[in-house]
Amino acid sequence: MSSRAVLWIGFGSLIVLMILIASSANRALARIEASNSQIRQGFLQRDDQLNRVRSQLYRASIDVRDYLLHADPKLAELRRAEIEQTRRQIAVAIAQYRKDLPPAESSAVDELQRALNEYFSLLEPVLHWDQQTREEQGANFLRTQLFPRRQQLLQLSERIRQIDSRQLDFGETRVAKVFADFRKEIVLTALLTIAFGLGLAVLSISRVQALERESEMRYRQVVQAREELHRLSARLVAAQEEERRALSRELHDEVGQSMSALLVELGNLASAMPPDNGALTERLQRIKRLAESNVGVIRNMSLLLRPSMLDDLGLVPALKWQARETARRTSMKVRVDAEDVSDDLPDDYRTCIYRVVQEALHNATRHSKAAHARVVVKREQGQISVAIEDDGTGFDSRHDKGMGILGMEERVRHLGGKFHIESQPGHGTKVSILLPVQAVPAVTAV
Repeated sequence: MSSRAVLWIGFGSLIVLMILIASSANRALARIEASNSQIRQGFLQRDDQLNRVRSQLYRASIDVRDYLLHADPKLAELRRAEIEQTRRQIAVAIAQYRKDLPPAESSAVDELQRALNEYFSLLEPVLHWDQQTREEQGANFLRTQLFPRRQQLLQLSERIRQIDSRQLDFGETRVAKVFADFRKEIVLTALLTIAFGLGLAVLSISRVQALERESEMRYRQVVQAREELHRLSARLVAAQEEERRALSRELHDEVGQSMSALLVELGNLASAMPPDNGALTERLQRIKRLAESNVGVIRNMSLLLRPSMLDDLGLVPALKWQARETARRTSMKVRVDAEDVSDDLPDDYRTCIYRVVQEALHNATRHSKAAHARVVVKREQGQISVAIEDDGTGFDSRHDKGMGILGMEERVRHLGGKFHIESQPGHGTKVSILLPVQAVPAVTAV
């Protein structure tokens, strides 16, 4: 499995774990909130029912007292009806209290139900007493039967309240335990996630460092190979120039001199021939003209390979000769502005400038079809600049680069200079180079 796949799987698993933690936390908090709300709501509802039972017991005892002590039969009958209504309301309240009743309260509620039944069973015959019986036995009934029973019922309701309070505490304890378990689960999951994230981070960092080391090694190899290519290119250029110089010297010194000697011998032969042999004389003249043409061709080849004036006379005369030769061979007019350039430049710089100008003029005549070209060479403090500008058709310099342009650029880069070419279709071409050179002290003329 590749490192990229491992990282994708690792980071994806980490994100999934984080999503699961968030989802689990959300569900647990929702459960805790719902459980807490349910416990408190149930407690409040049951407490409200108990309060209602207590208040209705008070009301029933007051109604019984008024029923037994009122002398007016109509008021007594009204109180008896209210007692019956209160009894029904207490029954409804107890029935509602039994809904969702905790098991711990069942026995206490059953005991309260029995006590309430006994209480109202005790009141059943009293509610049918006549006026005289109520007057004779009412006060004694209230003192010995009703008030003690009512107090007993109130004590039962208070007991149930206490049980309900304990159930509330138990519910809160249970919620606290759920929350504590949830906290442990979150902490454990977070620790596992952190450990997994640390392992993934260590893996990622180690892999990134390994890639950085590999990339740095590859970069050094590329830089080294590039430097080797530059050195090889420089050696090739130097070897090419040396070979051109040797061939130029060979053509000029050996072949050129041989052809010159041949012309001399042909002249001597023509002088020695009898004047009456016209056909032979004409044939000898054709051979002489052919030899003279070959001498011109050899001279041009020698100059094109490496003009001897570049080594003998200097850079400026060689550039002007190149301009004249280009104008002679083509219809393009070439102007050279290089009057302030001295001849103390090193041989590498003279060769580089000459070859760049030669290649630029060759491209202008062959590809751009220019009518005019200008060569400007300036020597400033610490550097020399060369610009070759033509009015040809131009080209896209960002994409169209031939071997000639690459060769010019390589020559300039080898000397630590800058090469720049500006050209657009229909707007001509300008080739600029800037070469750093050491200042050479002027020689005082004697």
